Amino acid sequence: MNEMMSTGIELMVIGMGIVFLFLAMLVVVIDGMFALITRYLPQPTPELVKQTYQDNNPQLIAAISSAVHHYREKHRKL
Repeated sequence: MNEMMSTGIELMVIGMGIVFLFLAMLVVVIDGMFALITRYLPQPTPELVKQTYQDNNPQLIAAISSAVHHYREKHRKL
């Protein structure tokens, strides 16, 4: 019985160690990928983002409003 307990504890420690090492390696790989991505693909500049959302196309707004109204009318709860 004592030998079975020591074998079980040994397997548990080995298994937990493998899982810990895998998770630590995963964190290192993800941090490395993040560093590479931010280095070679920087965030867009605020001027570009502001310019993209500044164009208020009245036809686009009317089409979106119409689609939302149609959806709400179709899915109205009785």
